[in-house]
Amino acid sequence: MSTTNNNNNAKRKQDALNYHSKGRPGKIQVIPTKPTNSQRDLTMAYSPGVAEPCREIAKNTDDVYKYTAKGNLVAVISNGTAVLGLGDIGPEASKPVMEGKGLLFKIYADIDVFDLELNTKNVDEFVNIVKALEPTFGGVNLEDISAPTCFEIERRLKAEMNIPVMHDDQHGTAIISGAALMNACEIQGKKLDEIKLVINGAGAAAVSCTKMYLQLGVKKENLLMFDINGLITPDRTDLDEIRLEFATHRTDVSNLTEGMKGADVFIGLSAGNVVTAEMLQGMAPNPVVFAMANPEPEVSYDIAVAARQDIIMATGRSDYPNQVNNVLGFPYIFRGALDVRATAINEEMKIAAVHAIAELTRKPVPEEVNLAYNTTNLRFGRDYIIPKPMDQRLIVEVSAAVAKAAMESGVARTQITDWAEYAERLHGRIGSDNKLMRNLSGKAKQDPKRVVFAEADNYKILRAAQIVKEEGIAIPILLGNTEKIKNIIAEHKLDLDDVKIINTLVPCDRQEEYAQHLYHKRQRRGITLYEAKKMMRDRNYYGASMVEFGDADALISGLTKNYVSTVKPALQIIGTADGVSRVAGMYMMITKKGPLFFADTTVNVNPTVQDLVDITVLVEESVKQFNVSPRIAMLSYSNFGSNEGDVPEKTREAVKILHKQYPDMVIDGEMQANFAMNPALLEDNFPFSTLNGKAANTLIFPNLESGNIAYKLLQEVGGAEAVGPILLGMKKPVHVLQLGSSVREIVNMITIAVVDAQQKAKDAGL
Repeated sequence: MSTTNNNNNAKRKQDALNYHSKGRPGKIQVIPTKPTNSQRDLTMAYSPGVAEPCREIAKNTDDVYKYTAKGNLVAVISNGTAVLGLGDIGPEASKPVMEGKGLLFKIYADIDVFDLELNTKNVDEFVNIVKALEPTFGGVNLEDISAPTCFEIERRLKAEMNIPVMHDDQHGTAIISGAALMNACEIQGKKLDEIKLVINGAGAAAVSCTKMYLQLGVKKENLLMFDINGLITPDRTDLDEIRLEFATHRTDVSNLTEGMKGADVFIGLSAGNVVTAEMLQGMAPNPVVFAMANPEPEVSYDIAVAARQDIIMATGRSDYPNQVNNVLGFPYIFRGALDVRATAINEEMKIAAVHAIAELTRKPVPEEVNLAYNTTNLRFGRDYIIPKPMDQRLIVEVSAAVAKAAMESGVARTQITDWAEYAERLHGRIGSDNKLMRNLSGKAKQDPKRVVFAEADNYKILRAAQIVKEEGIAIPILLGNTEKIKNIIAEHKLDLDDVKIINTLVPCDRQEEYAQHLYHKRQRRGITLYEAKKMMRDRNYYGASMVEFGDADALISGLTKNYVSTVKPALQIIGTADGVSRVAGMYMMITKKGPLFFADTTVNVNPTVQDLVDITVLVEESVKQFNVSPRIAMLSYSNFGSNEGDVPEKTREAVKILHKQYPDMVIDGEMQANFAMNPALLEDNFPFSTLNGKAANTLIFPNLESGNIAYKLLQEVGGAEAVGPILLGMKKPVHVLQLGSSVREIVNMITIAVVDAQQKAKDAGL
């Protein structure tokens, strides 16, 4: 066993060294943000073009934010005197950590970083160096500086600089653990102003955490702090004023074991394995334990939960629930501060971050977070008291809260007035530009519709149903075996107890009525009454009938069945909309450049000229429902007659008909896909095109094969999110899922179905 551990440790060590050394050494680099491809570009970037912004900044210093990267640039600064669990290892040895910090700033909040390692332990020298750098940076993140020096350095820099300064080792842990403490005490039924709290450790993080807890409501008289020499009391002569602030006059406690007796909360910011199971057993009922020493916590998670079944346990480790991780805070705190050009990060901003993090934890968890952590249903409770680092909602919730607090407390130099627009900018910074889906979600919530699920005995369907129910997007109706559905709900602790469940195998009056309707509609197409009754046991037929009779507003199916078996019942019972001769399938592709609409991707194998015309009309109407102005390209392997063949000829003819019959439609073709998506290329070669000026956003493919291949390639290689297939041309809303769709994709389709139902109700005057 020992040999295996040694081998594993050696492998991990070598893997870490290889990670940092292979290829370009280190973890970060500087990348130009402006074109540098021509001589003109270079004259703009440097001499003589650079003189112009220099002159403007010389006239108005604040223009440095307009013409340079200062407003999005943070300095991560250390002297290497208190690095992670390594101690005083020097500035050079601290550089990998500082580069790592810069990487986290970038990937979580799109903040650029220069890391600076200073070869000094002298407070005056350190402060003077950092002060002199103020013109370069929008903010300063102090890191891994030993106590008590760090307190003085931060105090002086905050007082003497006019940009945000924060020592993350102090305040980051305080903010994250403060949010966790609020939530843990709520779950355990404890009030902050009544809890007895023990803190083991008296370094920078412990001092800052304790101050934060006092601000949140903890009473000083209920607090005990220990350091390596024991309980902090007024009569000790080895303490500075900072630590003496937390001294207790109690004389009945001489060691940590005694201090933990009857305690409600234990906070560990010290060393590994200093707390035993017996010490935990002496705590009050429903204890809260944050063992945050790294890499070894004060008590292991396994020992803690074995000692107390009623415990809420948090550590600094990612391999256990409730990781107290500073990355939940510092990227977004600086993001909010930078975005209003704050002159400081003050207490109001830190408290705002605490509350934003705590409140976010209580909200339903997005499915992508569940997937990222290989869980099924994260929810507020003992094992989820703070958000996960991969939760992309943090950048909006925390950054906006910090920015608002900066404005309200008077340290903001610019104001944010449109918070919705600010939220969109924040989403865009992390490559999550789902503005269209968020707008559709908002529209769906205004008038949620009843959506019937034909495959409700599937976990992913039930999870999606819970999400849309919680978010107010839709009212779910579940079809399937009642017992099986309830078992899945219970197994995964889903909140669907009040949702209607219908077992189509159990006869009911409505089933008879549905069967009669199908029989009368299809009796001359080979369906007998007996067969119609039998068909109503099929959930796709039953679900379509519910929509047809107004017992539901939309049908979702197809997760586990092929496309035809899902669409056929809907066509037989509901049929196509008035004036529509055929249905079509469309995908909405969410890309970093905005949404693209692809058709036909699922229904018509080899459409004729008239089919292409009909498909295009359906697609244009649908795209307009999403508040997008369609710019349509009819695709081919030919550009405006450059090649002959069946495909170019039929697409060319379809465009000719559309130009004549729908003169207001913005469409052109036949054209190759690169010309449709590249306005400059199109204008240079075909200046007559009606699409000149902007790229197409709606692509009509000449056959199902090309459309299907294109959307799947863009999805897998291009990183686009596929929403669909959206079934077009139905009289009432029926939408078919891709086989094996993710929960996120199902939620997106439900949202589309609700918006579709809203529009059809509006068109019908309902």
